[in-house]
Amino acid sequence: MRRVVEARIGYPLPHLYDAIYSYKDYGADAARLTALIRARNPSARTLLDVACGTGKHLETLQGEFDVEGLDLDEGLLEVAGERLGDVPLQRGDMRDFDLGRRFAAVTCLFSAIGHMSDSGELDAAVATMARHLEPGGVLIVEPWLEPDVWIAGRLHLLTVDEPELKVARITVPEKHGITSVMNFHYLVATPEGVETHAERMEHGLFTKDEYRAAFERAGLTTEHDEEGLTGRGLWIGTAASAA
Repeated sequence: MRRVVEARIGYPLPHLYDAIYSYKDYGADAARLTALIRARNPSARTLLDVACGTGKHLETLQGEFDVEGLDLDEGLLEVAGERLGDVPLQRGDMRDFDLGRRFAAVTCLFSAIGHMSDSGELDAAVATMARHLEPGGVLIVEPWLEPDVWIAGRLHLLTVDEPELKVARITVPEKHGITSVMNFHYLVATPEGVETHAERMEHGLFTKDEYRAAFERAGLTTEHDEEGLTGRGLWIGTAASAA
């Protein structure tokens, strides 16, 4: 059986997300994030992961922090809920969510900030996350690529080869001004049959100056870690301590 499936709103294959990104070392990420947070806020106990996806980072961080998650995609939140049980998860947009409480640390990882389309949206997202920090709290954002790094036309193939799951994802990239476009084409095979899926993802391409300005406008003491978790760097902002 072969079916062609149009991409739904949000991530088209939430049940396959973890298989597609199984190469990520979430344990190493958690150790690095914990060290960065503790170095700036040694008593930090609470953490909010914005754009938490399927909850893999939360799963590895919950031994160190009382964690909560937020994401806009209902399918990914459903997977996260199955994984994390009683961990609080909220549906919300990083540009304007309001949880009514603050955290010792807020993270936004795996370049999810790239979903912001322009510097105005970038400012809004950083400001919203900063408003959810306690005095002395730490915001860590993993950026998307910079404009001069993204190359249109450079094809990419990602594969999953498990006994009962085969996936081939071909990425055809485009660039339109300050926007990167990833046209994903999936071929998914299971014992039930073969399906094809299509997805178009647009990310804003921001410079270091734009990230730094957004953090500083949010009132944060700002640092840049050049290497970060995946080679894309990290932006780290610390809120002022209570007077």
